[in-house]
Amino acid sequence: MTLEDVAREAGVSLATVDRVVNGRIGVHARTIERVNAAIKQLGFLPDPHASRLARGRDYDFRIILPTGENEFMQALAAEFRATRERHLQERVRLSIQHVDTFDGIALAAALEKLPSGIDGVAVVALDHPAVTEAINALADAGVVVLTLVSDVPNSRRAHYVGIDNFAAGRTAASLIGRFVGPRKGKVGMIAGSLALRDHIERQFGFEQILSREYPNLEVLPVREARDENARVEAVSRSLLQDHPDLVAIYNAGGGQAGVIAALEATGRVSDVIFVAHELTPSTRRHLVRGTVDALINQDAGHMARSTARILTALREGRPIVPGQEHIRIDIFLRDNMP
Repeated sequence: MTLEDVAREAGVSLATVDRVVNGRIGVHARTIERVNAAIKQLGFLPDPHASRLARGRDYDFRIILPTGENEFMQALAAEFRATRERHLQERVRLSIQHVDTFDGIALAAALEKLPSGIDGVAVVALDHPAVTEAINALADAGVVVLTLVSDVPNSRRAHYVGIDNFAAGRTAASLIGRFVGPRKGKVGMIAGSLALRDHIERQFGFEQILSREYPNLEVLPVREARDENARVEAVSRSLLQDHPDLVAIYNAGGGQAGVIAALEATGRVSDVIFVAHELTPSTRRHLVRGTVDALINQDAGHMARSTARILTALREGRPIVPGQEHIRIDIFLRDNMP
């Protein structure tokens, strides 16, 4: 049974059946009823590959990632490129675009300028009113929108691909509390931007656990550094110089090389616990050396593959497999690196 059979039974064009099957807008309600009745009458089960062939073109999915020197985002881009190669034979095309995601207006403009007719977009998103409006406009136009790494839950995005960032922040606090032990002192926290939902959620979870379970530790006001190594190093040096009783640093975003440089330059590696995010070549090396005490990781390869699967499934009206698409929090010490 094919789409052509459904079109003949319903008395409509093949293009109309394709729009109904794929949940696209612009089809009259009575026509949708006729097509669905024909599908039920014929017992039609959509074949994703056949559906793509009938469309006469590939699915066009756009991936919007941040500009800058964040090593994890660079690794994520590499994983998307590898995923793109694997999906070409399935008539799924992934195009990668880099935007300054710390700039809400620039990110919203990039979303608004996406060409009409694209099938879906996955974006590392800033929780900003203009970005929310741009996501909603895409969703209203029938585009499948996923948020990636950092969510915008008040938008009409279809799905979020990433870890539970509240849990990640709580995990960082528990690790620091256990590593520091009974010592009293201050804990510094660095974020890329508190306009990024993932960093806000990590901050909330981190402060919640430290204040409730480790009264010997005082969390200093969070400092923002845009995930840039030079800015992160300057912030870290300031923390170390201003607070001789600093016992730990948690960097909730990128720029880990900046914290490492500050710790090594001030000779504080042995007495300041450092918990960071993402296993990269640089953080791996310093985890082995002992400059980094623990890493909280999300698997970039899993995220890229999951994004492609979810975009395709939602475009074709197929269910998502929750267990397959759940992005886990990994904790790495120097003893258990993959």
